[in-house]
Amino acid sequence: MINKPAVDKLIDKLSADGHDASRYELCVVASKRARQIIEQNNGKELADRKKPITVACTEIAAGKVISAKD
Repeated sequence: MINKPAVDKLIDKLSADGHDASRYELCVVASKRARQIIEQNNGKELADRKKPITVACTEIAAGKVISAKD
């Protein structure tokens, strides 16, 4: 379970521009970004020993990652 950043805060970040995000959408966005991070590092461990999903959630909280709306 993710404690920091809080799941509610992450959902609020994805809910920008009048778009209501859900927990499911958060999971999809975070997992896609985590996979990108893994691919960028060629499957190697990150330098700061953080897990890719933690980095992805931190990026969402910082507003660096947004949900692509079709």
